[in-house]
Amino acid sequence: MHGISPHSVSTLRAERNAREAAPQLPRRLETMHSLPGQTLLKAVLWDMDGTLVDTEPYWIAAERALVESHGGTWSHEQAMQLVGQSLFHSAAVLQAAGVDLEARDIVDTLSQQVISAIRTEVPWRPGARELLDDLFEAGVRCALVTMSEGPLAGVVVESLPKPYFEFMVTGDTVTHGKPHPEAYLTAVERLALEDPAVTVDHCVALEDSVPGATAAMASGVVTVGIPHQVPLPEDSRMTQWETLVGRTSEDISALVADRFSGSRSPWFAPEDALLEGSN
Repeated sequence: MHGISPHSVSTLRAERNAREAAPQLPRRLETMHSLPGQTLLKAVLWDMDGTLVDTEPYWIAAERALVESHGGTWSHEQAMQLVGQSLFHSAAVLQAAGVDLEARDIVDTLSQQVISAIRTEVPWRPGARELLDDLFEAGVRCALVTMSEGPLAGVVVESLPKPYFEFMVTGDTVTHGKPHPEAYLTAVERLALEDPAVTVDHCVALEDSVPGATAAMASGVVTVGIPHQVPLPEDSRMTQWETLVGRTSEDISALVADRFSGSRSPWFAPEDALLEGSN
C-alpha cells in the first residue's frame, strides 16, 4: 500500500460516510468566523519552499557549495531537478554528483545552511502572508505540508506574527515524501481528528512544484498550482494561479464550492485507489 497504514485506509473509508453525516463542529471551532455564504472550505494545506517562502535559491546555493567542496560541479539544470523532491531523494542525487557523505549528513548540512540564511532574511513569496492573514481572519484552518524537516520549518513558522498554522507535516514525519500523497493524507487525517466532517474534498493544497502538485492531486485534495522555479503542466485536476497576490479566502472557497457543485469533479476517489493498491 505504498506506506499507507491499514488505519489510514480505515480512516479514509470513514471519511466517505462522514460526508453525509456532517456532525457539528467542536466547541473551539464553533467560535471561528465563517465565510459569508460558504461553509464547504475547511482547511488550506500550504507547501513551504517555493510557495510560502522563496527558499529555493538558498537550497541551490547550499547544494552547489556542498558538491564543489567534494570536487564536483553543480549546474542550474541539476538543481531544478530537485525542486519539490524529498530531502533524501535529493541526497542520493548529490551523492551521485560526487558528495562523499552519508545521506543523513547531506540532509543535515543543507538544512543547517538554509536555516542560517532564513534567520538572516525570510524570503516570503508575494501575496503569501496576506493570504495567510485573510484565511486566519476568516477562521479557515491552515496546516504546513513540507518536505523540509521540522527544525527548518519551525524557523519559518516562528517568524510569523500570528499562529497561522495549526500543525506541520514535515519530511521527517512521513515514510514517503512527495510526490507520494502520504503527507497530504496525513494532514487531512489530523484535521479530521478535531472535525470529523473534514474530507479531502473540503481541503485545498497550494503547491509550486511538480512533485508537490502530484502529491496533492494524488491525495484527492483540491489543488492549486502557483509555478515558481519550474513550470507546471496543464492538468484538469489542478487550478493554476500565476501568483498569490490579491488572492483571498473567497477565491479558495470558490474552488471547493466548484467541486461540490460538480463543475470541477474529483478525478477519482482517493480512498478507493488506496484500497485497490492494498490488494
